[in-house]
Amino acid sequence: MKERMNIAVLGDRDSIYCYAALGMDIFPVSDAGEGREALERLAGMRYAVIYVTEQLASQLESEIAVYRDQPVPAIIPIPGVTGNTGCGMKAVRLSVEQAVGTDI
Repeated sequence: MKERMNIAVLGDRDSIYCYAALGMDIFPVSDAGEGREALERLAGMRYAVIYVTEQLASQLESEIAVYRDQPVPAIIPIPGVTGNTGCGMKAVRLSVEQAVGTDI
């Protein structure tokens, strides 16, 4: 039987609180330092997917890049309460460029 892998959501409390109602594990952080520590801890806890608010993801670009070529965890930026910053689309564009060899 396969081991169940959970989904984590990382970011400021106001942006991620609603994800708990969907059964996701939430990890509120108040700054980039806490975010770095939490991301490292979550990656070691076998989370298959870690959603990170775009605002936090933009502060953790080098830390997130470490996991980009690994199948698990998938780290996906999501908009926060401050709105869409474009960080998520930038990440998708980079992934497509790596997969097909050019920006489409």
